[in-house]
Formats: sequence, structure tokens, C-alpha cells
Amino acid sequence: MENRTEVSEFILLGLTNLQGLEHFLFALFLLLYVASMVGNGAMVTMALIEPRLHTPMYFFLGNLSCLDICYSTVTVPKMLAGFLLGQQTISFAGCLAQLHFFHFLGSSEAVLLAVMAYDRYVAICNALRYRLVMRPRACLLLATASWVTGFLHALMHTVMTSQLHFCGPRCVPHFFCDIKPLLSLACGSTYLNLTLLNIVTGGIVVIPFILTLLSYLYIISFLLLKVQSWESRRKAFSTCASHLSVVSLFYGAAILTYVPPSSRESPEWDMMIVLLYSVVTPVLNPVIYTLRNKEVQSAMRKNLHRKLFPDRI
Repeated sequence: MENRTEVSEFILLGLTNLQGLEHFLFALFLLLYVASMVGNGAMVTMALIEPRLHTPMYFFLGNLSCLDICYSTVTVPKMLAGFLLGQQTISFAGCLAQLHFFHFLGSSEAVLLAVMAYDRYVAICNALRYRLVMRPRACLLLATASWVTGFLHALMHTVMTSQLHFCGPRCVPHFFCDIKPLLSLACGSTYLNLTLLNIVTGGIVVIPFILTLLSYLYIISFLLLKVQSWESRRKAFSTCASHLSVVSLFYGAAILTYVPPSSRESPEWDMMIVLLYSVVTPVLNPVIYTLRNKEVQSAMRKNLHRKLFPDRI
């Protein structure tokens, strides 16, 4: 048997090694993180307490906001600590946990966005049957399927990565334990891991994206061919605009990261793309939905007024 020293912990090299930027980046990403927590927390709160928002669309939006809150929390606090303390150590178990929850939440969001596209398709193209098709039980099953799919997908990567041998080096060229930089440190063969990454993870991203695209192609053709009123078309498109913006941000970044063949040549590029959909997108999602949605704006104003002026209600 070959004598090996197994790595029990890793060192996260962080986002940048440029001196003097740490405090600026700490303030920037702390601001983004707080904005994500406040914005998504407000969306979840509105979806729960406002009766007008007790509809399938806002039920799924509340799930999306929950995912975004957890998604940012998996990576950002550790990154913020790295800006203040320098290179961060993380145990092998902690590294696997971070990998698992990142892929769990990310793939759940990919599937949920496809579910939300289906909801818009039924609402616009089968409006008379909308309440029957998207009844509460069906919505709960679709949301649960999104979370379970993400969990099983992440579990596959966690189990496969846990079987690898890591005997050095132990420096992860990333700000968290993502699967591609972690596989680059393995001592044995990672062919099966990379194959699963390209095929299964690529499928988790591409298949929901294709289903989302088909839903919107059908919606557009339905509106152009069967809806004659320009006002009706405008209202229908406005209900889809927010979701399309979120879909473009998330799927675009995820496809750039996980669909091409995995390479070890551009870790900086991978980090920039991961930052886009794990830090920036969770901040933009509640902003996009709030700016384009009068119902959410009205609910927020109503509840804010209730909190500030309780005697006038």
C-alpha cells in the first residue's frame, strides 16, 4: 500500500491577493449581503402576511427568496471573514458541507425558476383552468420537487467528493469550496467526478433552462396569435418581465460555469461568474420583482404604513 498523508483541512485563498483592497471589498460585499437579507426577507414576509399575495406566483417567489437568503449565507460570511483575517482554513467536513449546500440551493433554484415559468404559462395560456391546475397541493408538490431535486443532486457530488484522496496541496484557489477547484487538488483520478459534473450538473442547468425557454416561446406565440388586445398583451408581458430578467441572470451565469467542459485554466473567471449568481443575483431578485410589481409595492407600503402609524389604521 502506498503511504499517504490525508489532508484534514483546506486553506481558502480568497477572492483576490491584491493588497489594500481587503477593507473595500469587505464593505462592498457586506453591503450586498445585508441588502440581500433585507430584500429577500421582506419578500418572504410579504408573501406570508399579505392576503392578496397568497397566490401560486407569490408562493413560488417566497420559495425563491428563501433559497436566495440561504444561498448567499453559504458563501458570503466565510468570504467576509477572509477579507479581514486573510486566508481561511476550513475542515474537510466543513468543505464538503459548503459544497453540498451551495449545489443543493443552486440546483433547487434552477428547477424552481422552470416551475415559475410553467406557472406563468398556465396563468396566461390556460387562464380558465389556472386555479384548478395550480391548486395549493400542486404548488406544494412542485416546490417540494424543486428542493428535493437540488438536495439529491448535491448529495451525489458530496458523496463522490468524499471518496477522493487529498494528500496535498491543500490551498483551494477560490473563496469557498466549489467542486471544480476542489477536484483540482485530488491525488487520484477525478474522471468520474468531472463526468458527473459535466453531464448531471449540466443537465440540472440546461433542462430547466430549455423548459423555461419553451414555456416563454409558447406564451409569446399565444399572445401574438390569439390575443388581439394590445393592453392584454402588455399586461401579460409585464407579469413575465421580472421572471425573464431573473432567469437571464441566473441561467446565463450557471451555464457559463458548469456546462462547458471543466477546465483548470481560468479560476479567476469561474470566481467572477460564481460571484454573479451567488452574491449579486440574490440582491437583484427582490429589486427586480419589487420595481416591476405594483401588488408587491402596494403590500409593502401598506405594511410599512401600518408599522409606522399604527394609530391611523
